Amino acid sequence: MSFGDQARILMYSHDTYGLGHLRRSLAIAKSVRSIPASVIIITGSPLVGRFAIPKGIDFVRIPGMIKVSNEEYTPLSIKLPPSNVLSIREEIILATIRSFRPHFFLVDKSPLGLKREIQSSLEWINANLTECTTILGLRDIMDSSEETIREWTEKNIYEAMKNLYKEIWVYGVRDFYDPIEEYQIPPSISKKLYFTGYIPRYVPSDEEIERVRKTFLKKIKPIKGNSQIPIVLITAGGGGDGYPIFDTFLKAFEEDKTASSNLYTILVTGPFVEPEVFLEIKNRASRFGWKTIKFYRHMETLIALATVVVSMGGYNTLCEILTLRKPALIVPRTIPREEQLIRAQVLCKHGFCEFIPPKHLTPKVFKEKLFQLFEKNVIDATKFERFPFTAFEIIKDRLLHHLSRKGLV
Repeated sequence: MSFGDQARILMYSHDTYGLGHLRRSLAIAKSVRSIPASVIIITGSPLVGRFAIPKGIDFVRIPGMIKVSNEEYTPLSIKLPPSNVLSIREEIILATIRSFRPHFFLVDKSPLGLKREIQSSLEWINANLTECTTILGLRDIMDSSEETIREWTEKNIYEAMKNLYKEIWVYGVRDFYDPIEEYQIPPSISKKLYFTGYIPRYVPSDEEIERVRKTFLKKIKPIKGNSQIPIVLITAGGGGDGYPIFDTFLKAFEEDKTASSNLYTILVTGPFVEPEVFLEIKNRASRFGWKTIKFYRHMETLIALATVVVSMGGYNTLCEILTLRKPALIVPRTIPREEQLIRAQVLCKHGFCEFIPPKHLTPKVFKEKLFQLFEKNVIDATKFERFPFTAFEIIKDRLLHHLSRKGLV
């Protein structure tokens, strides 16, 4: 191989409003550097510069877009018509491919990209860059069966997966959820589909956890007779739609203020929360002496610090929670997709979390579920050791397989 005998991997992460796609891409990118490989991530996330980007990984920032509805997007900051911004994004992506000439083009979740912006790039690769293996990476669950089948049919996604990709990875296990059956994936596509297992996350050291403890808990006194006050971490991903979780949680303790003295809470609203919403949550939480922040660069360390973690059930946050073997209370959203609800149901069935269905979300239920987890506070180490965190090994094996076939290793 040229370029210092390293595989060249280009990753596409369209990133509109959340952080999930970028966090998943970064986790994979960090793991494949040992092949060895040079990795470029194409992303629309305005926050990519706030993450730690290790040596061997770089990124190309395309203009950001924000999802207004399932089909409508608007520019994040520049004052141009959406069609112009999409054209700029499409041209940057194709120019990067032409110059970088990747051995692998790994697309996260969206087979044709935002508003089909990578279709021309995929077609160019298949026509002009035969040494490049195009790979689609899908999370464990996309949406309900009905909605996914409808969307994939209307947008010709089945055809794209069949004709534009040489391999498809599912970051989950078939025993938990079978997309081949649920989404009616035909044999022409399923024959090139590989289940990688889930993507593990970084495990912080005791020293890192202790530094964070001193930062967040330096004024917190232990409960009498208990050396450690329970710590609740509430996180809502990007923060665009997390208000109901924070509001319901805070109402539970506003209605029963004596209960708040039995725990300490760190609320991470997400960087995309509206300023007035953040201020409201922060002011309400401060009455209990709790800490509210928008974004934390090393969420794994905060999760490791927590006694119980409350989240919405996004793929990446749950991978972090399960990597660190923490009791989890999932409060999934169902709009615009039901994937968080389905994931919570699946993992709860296997005993890896507790969850509150949206229709049952009340302050009373929230508090009851939370304190039940405090009382249990027992992790079945054997169960968590068996959790299928095999993605890095299988991804590396697949990449090396293709490199070997090309005579590059």
